[in-house]
Amino acid sequence: MTAVDDRPQAQSRAQMLPEHFEALAATAAREAEGLRLEFLGGKSGVKAEPDGVHQTITMWLLRQCIQQKPQWDLHIGQGLVVASYRKGRAIPDGVLAPVAHFARTAGEWADPDGVLMAVEITSHDYDTNQRDRVEKPRAYAESVIPVYLLIDRDSREVTVYSEPVEGVYQERHTVVFGKNVSLPEPIGIDLDTEPLLDWTGPVTN
Repeated sequence: MTAVDDRPQAQSRAQMLPEHFEALAATAAREAEGLRLEFLGGKSGVKAEPDGVHQTITMWLLRQCIQQKPQWDLHIGQGLVVASYRKGRAIPDGVLAPVAHFARTAGEWADPDGVLMAVEITSHDYDTNQRDRVEKPRAYAESVIPVYLLIDRDSREVTVYSEPVEGVYQERHTVVFGKNVSLPEPIGIDLDTEPLLDWTGPVTN
């Protein structure tokens, strides 16, 4: 993903201005139930509607976070202003932040400052590889979100990205479903991913 910024070259590659995208996304949400749009790398895209397995994994993670860190909330469907120069718009599957962190947020798209972790759970749609495995890590690192957690249903792996420096996560740790994984500080949560084996099928090529 090439981040959208204020330079003429970058603006020429963008499909539209962020404010135009926000108007489009608001209209889409009103007119088509469940349709959610994102704006990354100067291009709009559709956020896949979660299926039953996706929702089950989301709720599993939510319970883990609340049980281990009750002072934090895992927000579902919270839009964030992300990427270089804050021109991107993303809707993570989960946003971990202190309780009531978004209480004063106006509008659908919140500033990422103070967010502790962004979470994506892959869906079986055509652009999962580009968006969840390439564009999202870069956008979240550029926004200095300390941890990005990717739960990859296709490869049956969990990948933890951490230590964002100059728009790149310096650390990346991957474990297969069934193994324990530790989310580094400032999270400090241990996840037993054994339940994920029961909710996902075999690895897809």
